Amino acid sequence: MLRVGNLERAIAFYTEVIGMKLLRTSENPQYKYSLAFLGFDSNPAQAEIELTYNWGTEHYDMGTAYGHIALGVPDAYAACAKIKAAGGNVTREAGPVAGGSTVIAFVTDPDGYKIELIQRADASGGQGLR
Repeated sequence: MLRVGNLERAIAFYTEVIGMKLLRTSENPQYKYSLAFLGFDSNPAQAEIELTYNWGTEHYDMGTAYGHIALGVPDAYAACAKIKAAGGNVTREAGPVAGGSTVIAFVTDPDGYKIELIQRADASGGQGLR
Protein backbone atom coordinates (compact mmCIF):
# COMPACT_ATOMS: atom_id res chain seq x y z
CA MET A 1 0.00 0.00 0.00
CA LEU A 2 1.22 3.46 -0.90
CA ARG A 3 -0.22 6.64 0.60
CA VAL A 4 -0.67 9.26 -2.12
CA GLY A 5 -1.37 12.99 -2.04
CA ASN A 6 -3.63 13.03 -5.11
CA LEU A 7 -5.47 9.85 -6.04
CA GLU A 8 -6.40 10.85 -9.60
CA ARG A 9 -2.78 11.86 -10.37
CA ALA A 10 -1.46 8.59 -8.94
CA ILE A 11 -4.01 6.49 -10.87
CA ALA A 12 -3.08 8.32 -14.07
CA PHE A 13 0.63 7.59 -13.50
CA TYR A 14 0.18 3.88 -12.81
CA THR A 15 -2.27 3.37 -15.69
CA GLU A 16 -1.00 5.76 -18.39
CA VAL A 17 2.75 5.68 -17.67
CA ILE A 18 3.35 2.25 -16.10
CA GLY A 19 0.57 0.46 -17.99
CA MET A 20 -1.39 -1.06 -15.10
CA LYS A 21 -5.15 -1.38 -15.05
CA LEU A 22 -7.41 0.21 -12.45
CA LEU A 23 -9.01 -2.90 -10.96
CA ARG A 24 -11.35 -1.37 -8.38
CA THR A 25 -11.87 1.60 -6.08
CA SER A 26 -13.64 2.19 -2.80
CA GLU A 27 -14.61 5.22 -0.75
CA ASN A 28 -14.91 5.42 3.03
CA PRO A 29 -16.57 8.75 3.89
CA GLN A 30 -16.86 7.87 7.59
CA TYR A 31 -13.08 7.60 7.96
CA LYS A 32 -12.28 10.03 5.11
CA TYR A 33 -10.16 7.91 2.79
CA SER A 34 -10.31 6.51 -0.72
CA LEU A 35 -8.63 3.38 -2.11
CA ALA A 36 -7.62 2.34 -5.60
CA PHE A 37 -6.26 -1.08 -6.52
CA LEU A 38 -4.12 -1.39 -9.65
CA GLY A 39 -2.30 -4.23 -11.35
CA PHE A 40 -1.38 -5.80 -14.64
CA ASP A 41 -3.98 -8.48 -13.89
CA SER A 42 -6.14 -9.36 -10.87
CA ASN A 43 -5.12 -11.40 -7.82
CA PRO A 44 -4.16 -14.18 -7.57
CA ALA A 45 -2.66 -14.17 -11.09
CA GLN A 46 -0.68 -10.96 -10.43
CA ALA A 47 0.10 -8.79 -7.45
CA GLU A 48 -1.80 -5.54 -6.93
CA ILE A 49 -0.78 -2.12 -5.64
CA GLU A 50 -3.15 -0.42 -3.23
CA LEU A 51 -3.14 3.38 -3.34
CA THR A 52 -4.60 5.11 -0.30
CA TYR A 53 -5.67 8.73 -0.30
CA ASN A 54 -6.40 10.14 3.17
CA TRP A 55 -8.69 13.08 2.44
CA GLY A 56 -6.94 16.40 2.95
CA THR A 57 -3.39 15.00 3.15
CA GLU A 58 -1.48 16.17 0.10
CA HIS A 59 2.07 15.11 1.08
CA TYR A 60 3.85 12.38 3.06
CA ASP A 61 7.43 12.03 4.22
CA MET A 62 8.96 8.89 2.71
CA GLY A 63 10.52 7.51 5.88
CA THR A 64 13.63 5.36 6.06
CA ALA A 65 12.05 1.89 5.94
CA TYR A 66 10.60 2.14 2.44
CA GLY A 67 12.90 1.07 -0.37
CA HIS A 68 11.06 0.63 -3.66
CA ILE A 69 8.57 -1.43 -5.63
CA ALA A 70 10.10 -3.84 -8.15
CA LEU A 71 8.38 -4.79 -11.41
CA GLY A 72 9.58 -7.41 -13.87
CA VAL A 73 9.65 -6.23 -17.50
CA PRO A 74 10.61 -8.00 -20.73
CA ASP A 75 12.83 -5.11 -21.91
CA ALA A 76 13.97 -2.41 -19.47
CA TYR A 77 15.33 -0.20 -22.27
CA ALA A 78 11.98 -0.21 -24.11
CA ALA A 79 10.09 0.30 -20.84
CA CYS A 80 12.18 3.41 -20.06
CA ALA A 81 11.53 4.81 -23.54
CA LYS A 82 7.79 4.20 -23.15
CA ILE A 83 7.72 5.77 -19.67
CA LYS A 84 9.60 8.88 -20.85
CA ALA A 85 7.30 9.20 -23.88
CA ALA A 86 4.32 9.13 -21.49
CA GLY A 87 5.83 11.91 -19.36
CA GLY A 88 7.26 9.67 -16.62
CA ASN A 89 10.45 10.37 -14.66
CA VAL A 90 13.26 7.86 -15.32
CA THR A 91 15.80 8.42 -12.55
CA ARG A 92 18.24 5.65 -13.53
CA GLU A 93 18.45 4.63 -17.16
CA ALA A 94 18.34 0.94 -18.04
CA GLY A 95 21.64 -0.86 -17.73
CA PRO A 96 23.40 -3.65 -15.86
CA VAL A 97 23.26 -3.57 -12.07
CA ALA A 98 26.59 -2.71 -10.44
CA GLY A 99 28.71 -5.83 -10.21
CA GLY A 100 26.29 -7.98 -12.20
CA SER A 101 24.59 -8.53 -15.51
CA THR A 102 20.89 -8.09 -14.62
CA VAL A 103 19.50 -5.06 -16.44
CA ILE A 104 17.58 -2.66 -14.20
CA ALA A 105 16.22 0.88 -14.29
CA PHE A 106 14.45 3.16 -11.83
CA VAL A 107 11.50 5.49 -12.23
CA THR A 108 9.81 7.74 -9.69
CA ASP A 109 6.04 8.21 -9.40
CA PRO A 110 4.38 11.60 -8.80
CA ASP A 111 4.47 11.10 -5.01
CA GLY A 112 8.21 10.31 -5.04
CA TYR A 113 7.97 6.52 -4.71
CA LYS A 114 10.78 4.64 -6.45
CA ILE A 115 9.97 1.80 -8.84
CA GLU A 116 12.69 -0.58 -10.01
CA LEU A 117 12.26 -2.18 -13.42
CA ILE A 118 14.02 -5.53 -13.61
CA GLN A 119 14.53 -7.03 -17.05
CA ARG A 120 13.50 -10.66 -16.86
CA ALA A 121 15.86 -13.23 -18.33
CA ASP A 122 12.84 -14.98 -19.90
CA ALA A 123 10.92 -12.22 -21.65
CA SER A 124 8.39 -14.56 -23.22
CA GLY A 125 5.55 -14.14 -20.74
CA GLY A 126 3.98 -11.97 -18.09
CA GLN A 127 2.21 -8.66 -18.09
CA GLY A 128 3.46 -5.16 -17.76
CA LEU A 129 5.53 -2.63 -19.59
CA ARG A 130 6.19 -3.96 -23.06
